[in-house]
Amino acid sequence: MSAQDTAIKEGRYIYCIIAAEGPRAFGPLGIGERGDEIYVISFNGIAALVSNTLVRNYSVSRENMIAHEKAIEEVMKEYTVLPVRFATIADDEDEVKSILEREYDRFKDLLDKMKDKKELGLKAIFKEDLIYNDILAKHNDIRNLKEKLKLLPPAKTYYKRMEIGKMVEEALESEKEAHRGYILDALSPLAEDVKINNAYGENMILNAAFLVDKTREAEFDQRVQEFGAKYGDRIKFKYTGTLPPFNFVNLVIKPEAR
Repeated sequence: MSAQDTAIKEGRYIYCIIAAEGPRAFGPLGIGERGDEIYVISFNGIAALVSNTLVRNYSVSRENMIAHEKAIEEVMKEYTVLPVRFATIADDEDEVKSILEREYDRFKDLLDKMKDKKELGLKAIFKEDLIYNDILAKHNDIRNLKEKLKLLPPAKTYYKRMEIGKMVEEALESEKEAHRGYILDALSPLAEDVKINNAYGENMILNAAFLVDKTREAEFDQRVQEFGAKYGDRIKFKYTGTLPPFNFVNLVIKPEAR
């Protein structure tokens, strides 16, 4: 096969697995610049959401990731979804059906497990000025040392200022651990599963995803609102939902050898 033939080869981009019979289309939301229709290829009650695509290496760009996620989110309005790893491409519809047949039991079990579950995301971040004021108010040793340094020339306070910085950093970490523990203790019992993601920025307390059954979503929402009412003056909460379960399912499908 020539390089030119490879460049123009058409495949099927796989977004997610759902429980459905085909045919069914959901609109021109396909990844890439062509606006390809997303539709299902089904086998015995389960289906893959796909679109036609050139066989290519999709970069992990914001545009491509949004297209991948938007297609899944559209179908999630009606179906339980099992997200498939970004940039999974099969050669053709026959290969997609072969994948569905080969992985049937695994997909069916996961669909049953994820039925009526939702991913809800929560980030908790200290409001910078207020948390440092709180630390000074709570820690006499830090406050007293800062007051003493005001009476000395800057040239003589370098190492003491470094010491204060370390003390504040340790106090901040202790505050984050205490609040993170409180939030997780309150929310984890309401979730089927919890994924703790990396925090970014020195003031982020928690960056977590919760897999919540729909019967407990209202209770979960209420608990988050209670956090806002209790700590909203000092902590900023970013609450997102309902999301596809990206943090809990990321199917790795190995298409047949080309």
